[in-house]
Amino acid sequence: MYTPALKTKYREEIIPALMKDFGYKTVMQVPRIEKIVINQGIGQAIADKKLIELGEKELTEISGQKAVQTMSTKDISNFKLRKNMPIGVMTTLRREKMYEFLERLVSVALPRIRDFKGISNKLDGRGNYTLGITEQIIFPEIDIDKVMKIMGLQITFVTSAKSDEEAFALLKHFGLPFKHAKN
Repeated sequence: MYTPALKTKYREEIIPALMKDFGYKTVMQVPRIEKIVINQGIGQAIADKKLIELGEKELTEISGQKAVQTMSTKDISNFKLRKNMPIGVMTTLRREKMYEFLERLVSVALPRIRDFKGISNKLDGRGNYTLGITEQIIFPEIDIDKVMKIMGLQITFVTSAKSDEEAFALLKHFGLPFKHAKN
C-alpha cells in the first residue's frame, strides 16, 4: 500500500523528536496535522459567475480533490450580495491527500514565490496556522496561459496541538519555511 513520504517522515522522525522536545509520555500525545483547508474567496463572482467555475476548477487541480462552492450567509446591499450566492470555493484535505499536498506546497510551490524570505510565524492561539498566498500560479498544476484572473487563497493547517509552541514545532518539522524561529 502507498504511503506518502511526509507521513513516513512524521512517524519515523517527527514523533520521536517532538516526544523528546516536549516530554510526551505516549505517541498519542504528540500533536498532528488533522486537516488542511484550502479556501479561495472570490468576491468578484457577484458580477462574473464564470470566476466561480474557474476557481473551482483551479482549486480542484491544485488540491487533487474536488472543490465545493461556498455560499453567502446573508444579504449585504452595499456589496450587491444576496443570501446563498456563490462567493468562494474551498476544499478540505485529510490523510494521504493532505500529506501529498503539504509536500508539494513545501518543496515546489513556496520556492516559486518571487523574493521569498519565509512565511510569517503567527499562529491563531489555538495551535492552528493560516498561510495566505497572493497568487495561485505558484502551483505547478496551474497552466499560466489559461489563467484569466490572478487570485489569492488561504491554506489553514488545523493541528491537534494544545499550544502555538507545539504547533509551531510540528509545522517546522514538516518543513514549512518560517521567517525566523520564535523565542
